[in-house]
Amino acid sequence: MERVMERHYDFDLTYITERIISVFFPPMLEEQRYRLNLKEVAAMLKSKHQDKFLLFNLSERRHDISRLNPKVHDFGWPDLHAPPLDKICAMCKAMETWLTSDPQHVVVLHCKGNKGKTGVIIAAYMHYSKISAGADQALSTLAMRKFCEDKVSSSLQPSQNRYIYYFGGLLSGAIKMNSSPLFLHQVLIPSLPNFQGEGGYYPFLKIYQSMQLVYTSGIYADRDTVFRLQFHTCTIHGCQLWFGKGELDEACTDERFPSDATVEFVFSSGPEKIKGREYQKNDPAVTVDYNTADPVVRWDSYENFNQRYQDSLEAKRNTEAQPVMFLSGWLPVPALCRAWL
Repeated sequence: MERVMERHYDFDLTYITERIISVFFPPMLEEQRYRLNLKEVAAMLKSKHQDKFLLFNLSERRHDISRLNPKVHDFGWPDLHAPPLDKICAMCKAMETWLTSDPQHVVVLHCKGNKGKTGVIIAAYMHYSKISAGADQALSTLAMRKFCEDKVSSSLQPSQNRYIYYFGGLLSGAIKMNSSPLFLHQVLIPSLPNFQGEGGYYPFLKIYQSMQLVYTSGIYADRDTVFRLQFHTCTIHGCQLWFGKGELDEACTDERFPSDATVEFVFSSGPEKIKGREYQKNDPAVTVDYNTADPVVRWDSYENFNQRYQDSLEAKRNTEAQPVMFLSGWLPVPALCRAWL
């Protein structure tokens, strides 16, 4: 694994293997400096690999990336999140197709933001490449594993690790897929007294299905993310799921979140109320807003993530006018919500 141009530039370019390259830019890099460094990267890649490289953009779409590079695939998803399983599979297939079509072909993984995004794809590709691994694949696998362990493991969120596990388990057959629909009836969250300031607090929960907002417990202007969580229902073979502190994004490193606290999800195969759980209801202070089409509700939704270009004038205006998108949720008492995930 060879690192190139690290000391005097605002990016980290690493040859993970001879044919897989990572280009990482810090998330808060000033726009003008980012553009200058992007030109440097493009010039270096063209000088060394001519038109034999395919760039996978793991971040938001940008016009300048497409202009500076001959071949670009946009596979971006929100920072600090795990990509959908079908997107992971599509990226692995595209990488394999490109690399096997010409021995001189190389793949470039571009990421501006959290390094964990690159780690997810490299870890997933290790699982994927084992299916058709040749004799020369062993060294590449070792190099990819070393990159993940040395460079990105500390940046991976629990949900990102969870989706790596899902992908590897589904490929190997260790995880059996559940294709039946599930109905989410309840989200049970313990009391979190350390988050209560002098002025009190309002509980807030948002639930997404495939990055589409399907439920919100209320609308508040000022929000503090307590935890974020992603899971896939195709891996569920029961009616309950529990997640401890170490399995929750954000909360896993937050001292305010109790070490023994768990978040529980209760499912069933139908929309009917679950017998024996009718006594669990929302606290009167918890309001529910089912009007998820309201623009006020959807301003921080993820559905249009890849429908815009980050360096367009419209995207800049939206960035200046709106707070950062996030998915958060917590309630001081057991919450009752219904959503089909």
